[in-house]
Amino acid sequence: MTLDGKIALVTGGSRGIGRAISVRLAAMGATVGVNYVANPAAAEETLRQIEAAGGKGFMVRFNVADAEAVQESIKEIIAAHGQVDILVNNAGITRDGLVARMKDEEWDSVLDTNLKGAFLCGKAVMRAMMKKRWGRIINISSVVGFVGNGGQVNYAAAKAGLTGLTKSMARELAGRNITVNCVAPGYIVTDMTDGLTEDVQEALKAQIPLGILGTPQDVAAAVAFLASSDGSYITGQTLHVNGGMYMGH
Repeated sequence: MTLDGKIALVTGGSRGIGRAISVRLAAMGATVGVNYVANPAAAEETLRQIEAAGGKGFMVRFNVADAEAVQESIKEIIAAHGQVDILVNNAGITRDGLVARMKDEEWDSVLDTNLKGAFLCGKAVMRAMMKKRWGRIINISSVVGFVGNGGQVNYAAAKAGLTGLTKSMARELAGRNITVNCVAPGYIVTDMTDGLTEDVQEALKAQIPLGILGTPQDVAAAVAFLASSDGSYITGQTLHVNGGMYMGH
């Protein structure tokens, strides 16, 4: 599985799952654009890890929910590097709360970043991919989009929405040899889970048949497969990376 000569863009690539994806794709030979919004130090650390793995990368700052910023930034990437071959829509935010108390702004901001952001970025890269007749768009969903989660109606709706977006885009772009897929992580070890008490972590593990939390590298491996030539006959699909927590079709 090599990505030599490919240009990849990973939104929200500065930490967590996005960082692991960025490092993995770079280690396979891609030049990776690490997108971030507010934390340049974290993006720099991702670049350092990319270089330590023998890869190449660059930082690109824009908010995926800002249509003008997305267009301009991706236009600049294509001007500088000639192409975006692989887009990983990983950027996401949470604004948790019960439905009865959720403010409109909390709904809108999550849908704008987590769902509309994937639409805007996909739309911005597809013309160049169509011209080249090769491309990979991989949307990072969540198990929450399939099973729901109290206090996360906005997040679950956005992540579920990515499934419909993925299937529809896959149908539209398949004729140009562009695949569009989802990867849906379950409970993954991140800064957030590190802050949970041991009892809460054990309760999470009890919901998972494999009995352990996943790692960002587990998710990155699934993305790497779909981005490579080995995944070329897979499109419109959701690959669940959750230790058996959800076994949907």
